[in-house]
Amino acid sequence: MAKRKLSRRQAWRIDKIQQEKADRARKKEDVISEQLGAGELGSETEGLVIAHFGSQVEVEDDQRRSYRCFLRANLGSLVTGDHVVFRPGAEQENSTAEVTRTGVVETVLERSSELSRPNPYNEIKPVAANIDAIILVIAPEPEAHPNLIDRYLVAAENCHIEPVILLNKTDLLTPETTAKFDALLGRYEYLGYRSLRVCSKDENSLSQLKEFLNGQVSVFVGQSGVGKSSLINTLLPDEELKVGALSESTKKGRHTTTTARLYHFPAGGDLIDSPGIREFGLWHMSEDEVTYGFRELREIAGYCRFRDCRHETEPGCAILRALDEGIISEERFRSYQRILETLTAL
Repeated sequence: MAKRKLSRRQAWRIDKIQQEKADRARKKEDVISEQLGAGELGSETEGLVIAHFGSQVEVEDDQRRSYRCFLRANLGSLVTGDHVVFRPGAEQENSTAEVTRTGVVETVLERSSELSRPNPYNEIKPVAANIDAIILVIAPEPEAHPNLIDRYLVAAENCHIEPVILLNKTDLLTPETTAKFDALLGRYEYLGYRSLRVCSKDENSLSQLKEFLNGQVSVFVGQSGVGKSSLINTLLPDEELKVGALSESTKKGRHTTTTARLYHFPAGGDLIDSPGIREFGLWHMSEDEVTYGFRELREIAGYCRFRDCRHETEPGCAILRALDEGIISEERFRSYQRILETLTAL
């Protein structure tokens, strides 16, 4: 698959940003060396990254004490959910007499899983790490498009993370849209995907979701405006997340979460809230990876007569035969084709 070609200005900007990062890294290493020499850093301890702020991360120790930490050079990109080894630093007091614990991250421990997505600069960036489940939140408003759902599912399947489709804002459903969503979710349930229906305004509707979330690390993903922050406010009322209204003209959400952050449930388990994503690009994936992401096509594709089958008009195409026989749905197959088209268009 050909990579997206960068303009001269984009390439210059990337080089400039990388040079600035390198300069900042050298300055940070000098500061860290001075702290070590002065004996200001404590012994190594394991911690959990619960938020990321530019060149710093917020790390929790096993007592759930938070530290604002600098990063050692060459650690790579840290994300919420990473397990790290860090050294606590001196406590700092601000103008309002609040005390901030500081520290330095020394090492990033191996990840069991990660959710990544491409950025505009042809780079694959992780969003969150060490996740057990992806909660894909959809809603009647903004409208849930099957192709967007499929993109998230393809990403989840290739990350080997269990996806759950969560229909929020059920209070906005009408008899007509209820039938529409029953049919939509039914297609995914037929394929073995779990779905839940909730309303963030009705805590009684959240019992199954709470049961699922307890005891594991989950990440909420989905379009802006589908109510991820409202759900967390109901699940964790003490957090008081900022909630944004839908645009009246577009019915699309406004971004209210600016960085992925991890929250703890009292009964156990953690939840990562990620910035809203209106589109989930898959251009970094190969055609085989996209096919793998459609679980009903995964095995069938191997029975095509030709190894390089495009699943369009070729004789002996196992996928087209399964489509004719009703084994796979027309909607999912068309969605699969649209995703493949975005790969070949680059």
